[in-house]
Amino acid sequence: MSKVCEICGKHPVAGRSISHSHRVSIRKFRPNIQRVYVVVNGTRRKMNVCTTCLKSGKVARS
Repeated sequence: MSKVCEICGKHPVAGRSISHSHRVSIRKFRPNIQRVYVVVNGTRRKMNVCTTCLKSGKVARS
């Protein structure tokens, strides 16, 4: 499954985890992507959409 939102283009980004003793390790920040049915141009279609877009109303869920 794709980890990219088809509405806003949000995708995984790299970062660092830093412990209390300041040991550094590489990690990924992954967006919360859901595969949902969406109404696009009057037709029902499955899309990969992040939860931020679902909550903000950028997408009409069916």
